[in-house]
Amino acid sequence: MSDTPFYLIDEARLRENMRKIERLRERSGAKALLALKCFATWSAFDIMKPYMDGTTSSSLFELHLGREKFGKETHAYSVAWSDDEIDEAIGYADKIIFNSLSQLDRFGDKAAHIERGLRLNPRFSTSGFDLADPARPFSRLGEWDTERLEAAMGRISGVMIHYNCENSDFALFDHQLSRIEAEFGDILKRLNWVSLGGGIHFTGPDYPLDALADRLKKFSDDFGVQVYLEPGEASITQTASLEVTVLDILDNGKKIAIVDSSIEAHMLDLLIYRETAKLPQQGEHEYQIAGKTCLAGDIFGDAKFDKPLEIGDRISIADAAGYTMVKKNWFNGVAMPAIAIRREDGSIDRIREFTYEDYRASLS
Repeated sequence: MSDTPFYLIDEARLRENMRKIERLRERSGAKALLALKCFATWSAFDIMKPYMDGTTSSSLFELHLGREKFGKETHAYSVAWSDDEIDEAIGYADKIIFNSLSQLDRFGDKAAHIERGLRLNPRFSTSGFDLADPARPFSRLGEWDTERLEAAMGRISGVMIHYNCENSDFALFDHQLSRIEAEFGDILKRLNWVSLGGGIHFTGPDYPLDALADRLKKFSDDFGVQVYLEPGEASITQTASLEVTVLDILDNGKKIAIVDSSIEAHMLDLLIYRETAKLPQQGEHEYQIAGKTCLAGDIFGDAKFDKPLEIGDRISIADAAGYTMVKKNWFNGVAMPAIAIRREDGSIDRIREFTYEDYRASLS
């Protein structure tokens, strides 16, 4: 395969993460739902389905995709359901999780034939970004007032508590879960299930997976609830790359290699959070890797190579699965990367190409 750019999903690495999820499920009794807001490339679902219990969503379209392409258990969440969405949503969902008591009041009766839940906001999180912090001042994400939570009892069977963000610190997770137990324990004991959301980086290197499993099992046993996790990044971390080609090389006091991709169009999360891409860092030849759009700050970051770059060279940008394919866009009309899977036997399947017709069809 030579035509770039393309996202390359590595089946063997993806299965490694899946086996860690399977081990966690077996030891803890927790169920694992793929968070589609992070990764919804359904051509990879057949690899993931044997190891996971279903999907969780943040919108009607994600919910529909989860039901249609993944199957198994399907959780429906939205910050706010509209009148013209709710009937379709409850047709796809096994559980529907309302963000607020007012949404439960408004739509709860319609959803009475499936399990209903409410988002609980513990008012703290592990997020280092204000943009992504569900516990930020005046947060609209979930209920925390115990009187409002009490008003939902009898109508809900569970809660979703999403407060971790790339949290690789088990001790911090343990401490914060203890805070939740202390503050909301009386409510938790009256529920059937609790989702602890995503953001726990338990498939990362050297994470104490067994300790996490034992802690989750203790939580489940103490409160008599089925625990759910919603791994997004944890499911697909280190499983894919963005493959690009050098189109031009400039030297404006710094050597710059322009590639056939764009951070704004193809790795938007890096631009939003002011982070740099995971680029090669071996060698003495330094280059800034930049995208091809007219955005002045369309820069992937600085890289190092063993030898000078030449036009036509391939560069592999690592860890490019999470929050990339779900956020790719048509800025500047730059061609979207294809999607490919490297199978365990080394062969590469080019799953999807995006054409001018796709660009045109996205507009009117």
